[in-house]
Amino acid sequence: MLALEFVSTVRANRTGRVDDLTDTDGTTAWVREHAEPLGIDAASFVADEALRAEVVELRQAVRALFARAVSPEQPSSADAHLLPSFAEALHLVNATAAAVSLAPRLDWPADGAPNIAIVPAKPASVSARVRAALAASAIELLAGPCRERLRTCHAPRCVLYFLKEHVRQEWCSVGCGNRARAARHYRQHKAQ
Repeated sequence: MLALEFVSTVRANRTGRVDDLTDTDGTTAWVREHAEPLGIDAASFVADEALRAEVVELRQAVRALFARAVSPEQPSSADAHLLPSFAEALHLVNATAAAVSLAPRLDWPADGAPNIAIVPAKPASVSARVRAALAASAIELLAGPCRERLRTCHAPRCVLYFLKEHVRQEWCSVGCGNRARAARHYRQHKAQ
């Protein structure tokens, strides 16, 4: 899901916090990897500093909305202290999604069935289209049934959000589950 991948551009590793969008090269690489759902041409896309800063601002707003969605559970520890207020985040995500009006377009390949593509209804900058697609993805997740499954991973050093896939799932990955169990085992044996 694009919105989860977007907020996961902030994560942790053994050395600390990692941000895939720290510079324009990282932003360019991430957007190119997600060009299809963003509706852009990967080969020609190059992020500039203004786009990078706007995408990071949008990511922080989406992370603030995710923090609200998992409440009363604690939000991700990666950047909770850096997030905008709920009202600011909500306004930014909605305004960003609305900046590009979209329209359905009928695609009908000669050798296939017709399908619908959603495309900009009027010309818009690549930057506006990228940010609008990211905001729309967050809106779809937060307004849809997946919101109820959204969780914060509480494994040591993990800062990710994830969608809970089964009743007993507590962590975003097997690796995080292993780290959490090892940490719990260490605490129990150290206390004895």
